[in-house]
Amino acid sequence: MSEQTKAPEQELEQTQAEAEVVEAQAEQQTQEEQAENAGELSPEEEIAGLYAELETAKQTIDSQKDSVVRAAAELENVRRRAAQDVEKAHKFALEKFSNELLPVIDNLERAIEFSDKENETLKPVLEGIDMTIKTFADALAKFGVEAVNPQGETFNPELHQAMSIQPSNDVSPNTVLAVMQKGYTLNGRLLRPAMVMVSKAAE
Repeated sequence: MSEQTKAPEQELEQTQAEAEVVEAQAEQQTQEEQAENAGELSPEEEIAGLYAELETAKQTIDSQKDSVVRAAAELENVRRRAAQDVEKAHKFALEKFSNELLPVIDNLERAIEFSDKENETLKPVLEGIDMTIKTFADALAKFGVEAVNPQGETFNPELHQAMSIQPSNDVSPNTVLAVMQKGYTLNGRLLRPAMVMVSKAAE
């Protein structure tokens, strides 16, 4: 084939290549325009999107409010428990000390109980011991220590400890016939139960 014949063919191929390039560029531009148009929303769509964002924001705020309320409630509970713990600590701080003092009162009361009350010589001593017991009891009462002396009362297992049971026709069953040792409470809480003899129905 001659060079003259090749030249028109080469020109034709070049023209086709250029046309393909132009077509590809046009197609790319069209795709870009379509993408841009797809990114543009109608006013209704924009409003709907804004409403959705607003609803999401409301839900977030509501959940945060709940968290704040729960945190405040928990803080109040912690404060209340701390106040109760402090109150209990103040109220029962003397529990161990009071328990150590109870045998002293027991011994003073036994001294009067088993003494010879007919002996005139001992009367001043017994009166002094009795005054000491009363002073001691008054001092303990100022700090919330109270005696439990259930003579003649109905037996209460929360405050009394039954040491023996005695048949009796004179009183109803479960009545305290005798108090062997007084009990004591500290601000309403039992320090030591009263040791008692309890009645039962006679056979």
